[in-house]
Amino acid sequence: MGTVKTKRMPRAVREQQMLDAAVRTFGQRGYMAASMDEIAELAGVSKPLVYLYLNSKEDLFTACIRREAGALTEAVRTGVDRQLPADRQLWDGLRAFFTYTAEHPDGWSVLHLQARTHGEGFAAEVAAMREEIVAFVTQLIVAAARSALPHSRTCSRGGTPIDPDLGEGEVAGLAEALVGAAESLAAWANATPGVTARQAAATLMNFAWAGLGNLMEGRPWSPP
Repeated sequence: MGTVKTKRMPRAVREQQMLDAAVRTFGQRGYMAASMDEIAELAGVSKPLVYLYLNSKEDLFTACIRREAGALTEAVRTGVDRQLPADRQLWDGLRAFFTYTAEHPDGWSVLHLQARTHGEGFAAEVAAMREEIVAFVTQLIVAAARSALPHSRTCSRGGTPIDPDLGEGEVAGLAEALVGAAESLAAWANATPGVTARQAAATLMNFAWAGLGNLMEGRPWSPP
């Protein structure tokens, strides 16, 4: 067998090249089926060089998870202008999320499917990313409640002032529910031909904001 000849380039550039190949392979073939040989071939480097840079298949997969998790979190955060109205902030955040997952389906597969099913260490990496996104969504919901407060306190229902301040547990539950729905919808959208990131974001926005809007205005649904 011949050896793979590689041109000299900075280590950081070469490493990203390897991670690109690994994300594509892990995302399309799965962690167990992916081999270091095919990752090296796709990256255009030798297998020993992959081991030299990234030590093992497990370390390579962990590096992929961390890179994709960081990029997704950054995309959501930078996609939101905190000076805009609350509904626009949520819309922009959802659109940034679905745009990223649509444009990086292999990375999303690594995060949403592969990492969660192949060991506690991998799952913990994804859980850390998810906690960061949930915390950010929590901030958006709290900001929405505060923005509704001045108007709501000038209104009343049955003579009682409407106060949209939400309990900590309720806000946490709303954030978890919204992130969970976004994750499931992203997986569905990526597997369904013709569904755009904008359509997916609009679907969840219509589903979530109608309920959040009523909640902020003091009109929560109550079980019978």
